[in-house]
Amino acid sequence: MSNVAALATLSRRRFALSAHTPRELVVPLLTPILFALVIAPALRDSFGGFHSPIAYLSFVALGTVGLLVPLSAMFAGLGVIVDRESGAQRELLAAPIPRPLLVLANMSVALSIALLQLVALFVAALARGADFSGGVRGVAWFAATVVLFTVAMYGLAEILASRVHSSEEYVGAVPAIAIVPWFFAGALFPISALPGALAVAAKFFPLTHALAVMRYGLVDPHGTGLHAIWNLGNTTLEAGLSLGVVAVFTLAATRFAVRAFTRRAVQ
Repeated sequence: MSNVAALATLSRRRFALSAHTPRELVVPLLTPILFALVIAPALRDSFGGFHSPIAYLSFVALGTVGLLVPLSAMFAGLGVIVDRESGAQRELLAAPIPRPLLVLANMSVALSIALLQLVALFVAALARGADFSGGVRGVAWFAATVVLFTVAMYGLAEILASRVHSSEEYVGAVPAIAIVPWFFAGALFPISALPGALAVAAKFFPLTHALAVMRYGLVDPHGTGLHAIWNLGNTTLEAGLSLGVVAVFTLAATRFAVRAFTRRAVQ
């Protein structure tokens, strides 16, 4: 069997395990959709409008992507532990296929599920009144960032799954990885609203860069979020730099995910 055929087979297997019931697709969507449909409009009305070129509803809808993607990736990583403890991972490790393909197959399914959930999130946000108008170029910026960031977050999930010894320990670590950075990365308000030290620290979060590029692509053509990070005056350059930060994060997470999985496999 070729590596491509093996990867396709492993991906189909993982998808069958990860999304064989609608509940497994819907549950991770509940909190992000709650933000898009209820909390974001409530915050907008409470603040008396959002004093920015970006409508607050659209601003928070894209910020919610920064919560949905990590949660979706971390749920996918939990399946790795289940597969290791009570599934067929041991038999797959004995199969005549490169072990990195197991990680890449799981990653491809995590990416597919996250993209399906993002479609549902955007449908809900548009139904509530959000406005996205970035054009083809803007959609390309957004799509590239989402794919890279989703792969990176699944890489972190795979690393964590390889390091911990139980699903309980894994679940306990999820908030620190998937939720805490979201509050500091400009999801609900610009990072310039943070206290000085936190505003500086936020610039080192890959999620901050990812959200800034996503907003630049769909709702913030002036690059307000990018200027808050780089302050270079050239929006396209700033977007490229932030996308580069996300890409480096993705490459590192993927490499260490494969290494962590391989080391755990021989223990």
